[in-house]
Amino acid sequence: MNTVPLTHILFVSTALFFIGMYGLFTRRNLITMLMAIELMLNSVNINFVAFNKYLYPDKLNGVFFTLFIIAIAAAEAAVGIAIIINLYRNHRSVDVEDTRDLKY
Repeated sequence: MNTVPLTHILFVSTALFFIGMYGLFTRRNLITMLMAIELMLNSVNINFVAFNKYLYPDKLNGVFFTLFIIAIAAAEAAVGIAIIINLYRNHRSVDVEDTRDLKY
């Protein structure tokens, strides 16, 4: 069986992480920023699975960490979208520049 080298997987994971970081720092829409954070979390998941496969092929620790991160990311996305919907209902915008002057 022909396997993919670890360096290729890490390159893809690093590229995904920096694409997510670029999206987080350059976008003004809160939903797009939330998607960028999810992309960064998925790149970490790829790292966990890759290192688990190459360092400890008989154990599933990396897979369990990945499942835990997916569950946390789903909860984070649900809470984040609820907050964004609430902000949109009150201010009619999800632009970061429009939400800076919020008074709590």
